[in-house]
Amino acid sequence: MCPVGPAPPAKLEPGVRSVAGMPTYRQTETGPKLLRGCWGADHRTYSNMSVVGKIESLWRYPVKSMRGEELKEAFVGFSGIYGDRIFAFKSSGGRLGFPYLTARELEEMLLYSPKFRYSNKSTMPPDLMHAEKQGPGLNPPFAEFSDLSVDVSTPYGEVLPIDDFKLLRALSERVGGGHVLTLLRSHRAMTDCRPISLFSIQTVRYFSKNIGTAVDKRRFRANIYVDLSSDQSFHENSFVGQTLRIGSKVAISIRERDPRCKMITLDPDTAESMPEILQRVLENHGGMAGVYGAVLIEGMVRVGDNIELLVD
Repeated sequence: MCPVGPAPPAKLEPGVRSVAGMPTYRQTETGPKLLRGCWGADHRTYSNMSVVGKIESLWRYPVKSMRGEELKEAFVGFSGIYGDRIFAFKSSGGRLGFPYLTARELEEMLLYSPKFRYSNKSTMPPDLMHAEKQGPGLNPPFAEFSDLSVDVSTPYGEVLPIDDFKLLRALSERVGGGHVLTLLRSHRAMTDCRPISLFSIQTVRYFSKNIGTAVDKRRFRANIYVDLSSDQSFHENSFVGQTLRIGSKVAISIRERDPRCKMITLDPDTAESMPEILQRVLENHGGMAGVYGAVLIEGMVRVGDNIELLVD
C-alpha cells in the first residue's frame, strides 16, 4: 500500500495536480513540492485536466444478460461497478473460454428483471467509509453473498430467487438443445472483456438519426453513459490510451474500443431484433461502438459528475 503523505499544503506548485487527492510532498527552500499522487494503482501527476463531459446515467446488470438496473450512484472498484454481473448462468453448450448462457442464445433473457433484495446493502462495500479513513488504497471487503441476494421477475409474472431451481429449469427449457445450466456467482463482474464500459449519448443519437428511428441506449448495455462536451458521435474513441477522472476521485484508463455482436440488435423491452444497428457498426465502424476501461482508482461516482481528461 502507498504511504500516506502529509496533509496538502495551502500552496501547491503551479500547474501540477494529483489525480489521487492524497499527494506526497517534499519540502524545498521555496516551499512544499508535489512529488506524486498516492492512491490505488495510479501514482502519476497530471499537468493538465480538461472537462470533456458528465455522467448521463449509471447502469449495472446484476445477472449477466438479464435486464439492467439504473443507479443514481455507484461504487466503481477495480473489478467494475459494485454488484455488476455478479451472477451468471454457465451452460454446458457454451464455448470454451466463454461458458455463459446469454441473450445471444436465448433472446428473452433480456426480459428477466433482477433486483437486489436489500437495496441499501448493494450500492457500495459495507465498510467503505472505515476503509477510506484508515489509509489510501485500502481495499474494502465486499458484502456477504447473503446481503447481495437477487430476486428475478420473469416475463411470466413470477418473482423467483436467483438460486431457485424453478428459474434454472425454466431457462433450461426455454433455451432447449439439451443445455445443462449452473448458477455462478462472483464478487468480480463477469463481463465479456474489461470490467467497465462507457458509451456516449452522442453516439446513441447518431444511430437514431442514421437508422431513421429512435434507438434505445440500453441496447448497448454500458455501465456509464456519458454526455460529452463534443457533439461528435464516437468521440469516446479518442479517449483510448488515455485516462479519465470521473467525479472527485475515480480514475479509469480507457483501453480499447468495444467489439459488438448480436446483443445490440435486441430491443431491451421486447427482445425483438433490429439487425440494421449491427450492420451499421460492422460496415462503418469496424464492428466497434463504445469503449472499455480498466479502473485505476476506486471510489463513488454519481449521475451528473464531471468527466475530466487527464494529461501527463
